[in-house]
Amino acid sequence: MTTVSLTIAGSDPSGGAGIQADLKAFSALGAYGMSVITALTAQSTQGVNSIYPVPPEFVEAQFNTLYQDIHIDSVKIGMLMNKEIVTTVNHLLSNNPIANIVLDTVMIAKGGHPLLRNDAITAIRELLLPLATIITPNLPEAAALLDCHEAQNEDEMQQQGYELLKLGCQAVLMKGGHLPSQESPDYLITPTKIIRMASPRIQTKNTHGTGCTLSAAISALLPKYELEEAVKQAKKYLQGAIENADNLKIGKGIGPTHHFYQWWNTAGKG
Repeated sequence: MTTVSLTIAGSDPSGGAGIQADLKAFSALGAYGMSVITALTAQSTQGVNSIYPVPPEFVEAQFNTLYQDIHIDSVKIGMLMNKEIVTTVNHLLSNNPIANIVLDTVMIAKGGHPLLRNDAITAIRELLLPLATIITPNLPEAAALLDCHEAQNEDEMQQQGYELLKLGCQAVLMKGGHLPSQESPDYLITPTKIIRMASPRIQTKNTHGTGCTLSAAISALLPKYELEEAVKQAKKYLQGAIENADNLKIGKGIGPTHHFYQWWNTAGKG
């Protein structure tokens, strides 16, 4: 049976992040991808120039049109922009259950442009975290959700992950890429276990869309695997996409990861 994954997120016309990255990750991992667009952006590898939020009623219309026709196995939630859209997404998912919900708490673009208004942070904490199968915050996002200082070490990462778990989600993947260490440590935290998942740091500037890609990969894999295995497989996929990012040579700034590295690098051989 075909696995169907839905992304509810903003559009990145450069193709490196947002719904474009999500759809690429879904496809690379064998899921049929669909999208509900929450915001339009004018951005490239050099940054975000402008954002146009989609009216909440049209976000609702997109979702309802899909949900009434197509069975959805998983949903990835990304950029939501404002409180009104957060409230709309809460209403939609509360009244139209989907088994696997991955919440990527998108707040700031790679170049530093804010992607979430301040009043929406509280709304995400109160309305969406309790619905999530797993949330995937980086360290600044975790600190914003908890209204505390950013974790400075792995012990604080774990502590903050447990605090986020108390807010109602089923699991937390704390991403430690902001720590100044030779490897990038992540922690998968559930009510019954904590698992350290470290990856070697890759020397490349081309990391645009890594958070979007990881959460989309988890969404694509959750209908097929148990949570821990889905996260492990998603991280393995992302690692390969980053390792091969420099092969793309896209743009003048922070380039995208290589979502289709398994196929493009071998095309034409044999």
